[in-house]
Amino acid sequence: MFKISTRGQYALIIMTELASQPQEKVVPLKILSHRYNISMKYLEQILIQLSKAKLIYGTRGTNGGYRLVKNPSNYTAGEILRAVEGDLKPCDLATSENNIVKDTGNLAFWKDFENTINNFVDSVTLDQIAEKNQEGFMYYI
Repeated sequence: MFKISTRGQYALIIMTELASQPQEKVVPLKILSHRYNISMKYLEQILIQLSKAKLIYGTRGTNGGYRLVKNPSNYTAGEILRAVEGDLKPCDLATSENNIVKDTGNLAFWKDFENTINNFVDSVTLDQIAEKNQEGFMYYI
């Protein structure tokens, strides 16, 4: 079964949180960890991967934290997920190089499925995700 891990889910959550902040504002690791109940160690691993992919920028020190490198509309869910998950494939397809399965029998189906997944995640931008999240919030006084 094709499944996005918690690492990918948390990466999207954190990127959405950073997208909701002013672009120059850094958000400390401790705040992100507490706000989303993610262990600091696990979250740090995710942030390192996002940083290596040049999706976020991190600063150290007392006023340190993380922020987006570019405008939220310039990120896609696909590039964020690939930064932490690798290729988004429902299964390994047999090729002359890896010959994992001699004959999948449904090669065209699996290729179409892979293309559909990738086309979808590449069509959704981070600002669209953040906007939908904002629609779900209700403030009570």
